[in-house]
Amino acid sequence: MDGLLLDTEDLYTLCVNLVLDKYGRPPIPWSVKAKLQGRPGPAATKIFSDWAKLPISTEEYMAQLHVFHNQVFPTTKPLPGVVDLLAKLSHPDIENVHIALATSSHKSNYELKTAHLGYLLSKFPDDRRVLGDDARLQPGRGKPLPDIFLLALKTINDSLPAGETPITPEECLVFEDSVPGVEAGRRAGMRVVWVPHKKLKEEVAGREEEILAGRAGEAGEVDMHQVGEIGDGWAEELTTLEAFPFKKYGIVVPS
Repeated sequence: MDGLLLDTEDLYTLCVNLVLDKYGRPPIPWSVKAKLQGRPGPAATKIFSDWAKLPISTEEYMAQLHVFHNQVFPTTKPLPGVVDLLAKLSHPDIENVHIALATSSHKSNYELKTAHLGYLLSKFPDDRRVLGDDARLQPGRGKPLPDIFLLALKTINDSLPAGETPITPEECLVFEDSVPGVEAGRRAGMRVVWVPHKKLKEEVAGREEEILAGRAGEAGEVDMHQVGEIGDGWAEELTTLEAFPFKKYGIVVPS
């Protein structure tokens, strides 16, 4: 959701830099930010803290950060192409397409970022939204591990109309903006569309093929059985969600 559907990545950066500046630390570089994207809060906070070395506790850092979050997150906006994409994928007459939301954002932050965007998030049925602090997720198994996407698929299969064949991972298409998220999608055995922030794109230049294969090494050697091969065609990179190629994925959008 963050950085893919909503413009929250730049807002996150703004808030983090405000705290860093207060303690005379430089702005967070994309070499660090790239490691934070998509990860659950506790994992991301540890990576950040190890780099930032602020003279305050993690709890105090989070408290100060949330002050800024409360100011800016209610201003979030959909990124280009998102409104049209979700409208088409959730069209009442579309056949054999089901959507779910899988985000590492915890419930409190999710609500802060989306309360004013009900028209957009309502495209995802309530029982098909999986948040980062969902009790069904095992602690320590967030992105880049596949659990959140496999749980999102389960929410779809559990709510399919009677008689409809359950969906398999290889029939799924994951939309992601982060490197850990792409790796999680590939480890789940799903196809992936990667829409990276332009600054992330610059940071990982030359590594695109290994990222698309899920071989960026974000999770070590865990759950490697579904990781793809370089150039296997199961993932692609787009610069925007505008003019999404539905036909390429066999999706027929009602006129």
